[in-house]
Order: sequence, then C-alpha cells, then structure tokens
Amino acid sequence: MAEIALLAKVQGVLARPATIKAARGMSHFGEHSAGWFAAGLIGAAVDKERRREWLIASAGVVGAHAASIAIKRVVRRPRPDDPAVEVHVGTPSKLSFPSSHATSTTAAAVLYSGLTGRNLVPALVPPMLASRLVLGVHYPTDVLAGAVLGGALGGILRKRFRLEGKR
Repeated sequence: MAEIALLAKVQGVLARPATIKAARGMSHFGEHSAGWFAAGLIGAAVDKERRREWLIASAGVVGAHAASIAIKRVVRRPRPDDPAVEVHVGTPSKLSFPSSHATSTTAAAVLYSGLTGRNLVPALVPPMLASRLVLGVHYPTDVLAGAVLGGALGGILRKRFRLEGKR
C-alpha cells in the first residue's frame, strides 16, 4: 500500500528521539482538542473586549473535533497496522480517518488567526500533521482530510461570526 510506504518513509526521515518526544507532547496537548480549547479560554480571559468571540472560536474548535469523531465512526478506517510502521503513542480509539488532531489544530489555527490578526496556520498545522505521522497513528490521507475538515469548519465559523482582526 502506497500510504504505508509513505508513512514508513516519513518515519525513517523524521522519527528521532527528540522528534518523537516533541510529537508526543503535541499529541497530549491536542488530545480531545483540550489544549486548543484551553488556549481559546486564555484568549477570552486576556482579551476582555472580545471575550464572546474567543468563546465562540473555542467552541468552534471543540465542534470541529466532534465532527471528526462523528466522521470516524461512520468511515471506521482502522489505524495503520504494519510492521514497517512504528507506533510511538497510545490512542483513545482504533479509528483513523480523519485525524481529529489535524481537524482541531487546523480549526484552531484558522479561528485564532482571525482573532489575533496573524496567520497561525503555517506555524501550527504542519507540525501537528507531521507529528501524527511520526507517531505512526495516522495515514497521510487521514491528516490531510482532518486539515481540510478543520480548515473548512474554522473558515465557515470565522466568516459567520466575523472573527476577524485585532481591534
């Protein structure tokens, strides 16, 4: 399978002890979108003038995560299971498509970019997507689909609730 070969190649290039440690930290931060939700709550606490917008964005991140879980339960694609792929972290489910970490991270990056006035997507999304591959818990299409889902949902919410630019 081409995706297994690509996943094994990514691991061969990137999976070093320090990278695996960082990827595990990112995995724990992104689990159930908790870290991104907490970041939004901090935004709400600090930016009192736009507390409502930060809370909407935070809820949007959790909603994107929930959407990915619903899709996982419909698609039911199992996680990678091949001798060529090393798994470096436990997961709460055996389902792989789409990556919920990729979904919530991309939604957070899109939504919080609007509120901070800075494009956070390039800084946040690629490392999280790569981390899921380094850890061996997703196929490349899982992380791409998660990023598309999170980006679409984040973009819709950002536009709908006008979560744009710093005042």
